[in-house]
Amino acid sequence: MPSAADRTRTLVQSTCSAVLLVPGMDAARPEQLSPRSRSVGPDGEILLLFPADSPVVRAATHAQADELPAVLEITDVAPVSVPHRIRGRAWVSGWLTRAPGLAGPGSMMVRLEPGELYVDDLWGASPVDADAFAHADADPLVAHETELLQHLHSAHSEQVQELCALLGERSAAIAEADGTPARAVPLALDRFGLRVRFTGTRCFDARFDFPEPVTDITGLRRAMHTLFTAASH
Repeated sequence: MPSAADRTRTLVQSTCSAVLLVPGMDAARPEQLSPRSRSVGPDGEILLLFPADSPVVRAATHAQADELPAVLEITDVAPVSVPHRIRGRAWVSGWLTRAPGLAGPGSMMVRLEPGELYVDDLWGASPVDADAFAHADADPLVAHETELLQHLHSAHSEQVQELCALLGERSAAIAEADGTPARAVPLALDRFGLRVRFTGTRCFDARFDFPEPVTDITGLRRAMHTLFTAASH
């Protein structure tokens, strides 16, 4: 199971939507508060890219140390159509300053120094220590998860459906009234396994763990093959 710090780091470095909440910017448009990109520096600081004329950049330009508090709110939505699509949220509160010399034409980078972090996702809800976040690792599949889940859903839906065979007695609990299996939708994918949401009379999530954590796409292919083979037999 990934730690709360790893899960938060994964969300920060993912492509899911984010907004930076800064006191006094209630009148700003949502797009003005959404960074163009996010990355994590060597000491756990979060680097956020904004248009050079953004109100966030203007506010951060003259801020020192802990003068300008801010909260980065990240919302993770499943990339496939499924009931209850929000998979998780993370909040990083800290202090904002300008990060000179780290941006491209028309853009500026600001630096969020984390103070308090919190994650609430499919694994559960938990506070996250700032030092643990700084030393955490993002999931190696994070850059590919959206594409992989959409591919599983569109090209391998029958094999995903067959995973119901691995649920044992739980499969009966999620069957439709006429006994047919509930619809299976791939919901989340990480180095430890695949999470599937079975939707029918009631929703039910099931985790299918890999024999060992994967580190790249090649390892993932082998792990998925092992999983599908076990289900088909």
